[in-house]
Amino acid sequence: MAPDRREAFLGFLALADRLKHTLRAAHTGDRRENSAEHAWHVALMAVTLAEEVSPRPDLGHVLSMIAIHDVVEIEAGDTFAFDDAGLLTQLERERAAAERLFGLLPAEVGRRLRDSWEEFEAQETPEARFAMGCDRLQGFLQQVECGAPAWKRIGLTKTRSLVRMQPAIDLGAPFAPMIEALYERAIGQGLLVP
Repeated sequence: MAPDRREAFLGFLALADRLKHTLRAAHTGDRRENSAEHAWHVALMAVTLAEEVSPRPDLGHVLSMIAIHDVVEIEAGDTFAFDDAGLLTQLERERAAAERLFGLLPAEVGRRLRDSWEEFEAQETPEARFAMGCDRLQGFLQQVECGAPAWKRIGLTKTRSLVRMQPAIDLGAPFAPMIEALYERAIGQGLLVP
């Protein structure tokens, strides 16, 4: 491996480690979850649920998307799903971060990761939709499990949350029944306004 290629990989991978310090709105125990923990949990969901989907997605491709889907948050920050002001600039911030971060890698590798990130964002392939379903399910489950302080703070209603969750519900099994069960728990525990 040429020294400049080696240094590009090492630099990107060292920088990617900062995802462990990008905090999310959800809590885990007595602290906020970070984006690296989120990505691991989304990957675990994909591995666990892949055989529940028909046709079965290409799991390697799904895991590649999941591994990089939030890397842009190192620079763009995590945008809470119900932060209306943050959502207005999210795409612009994330695209700029993608350009810079993936640009650190050798061109063909950076392009491959950028393409994977864009595929996840576009939601046009079965693998991207499955990865999105796992991503949405993880965020929803994490909020229910942690007592949803972020939801309570804004008085989140089921109707408003459905705007975010409906694309995952529309995928059908296994997402729809699991999300519906989580809605029942959330309403029963007073985590969402009915």
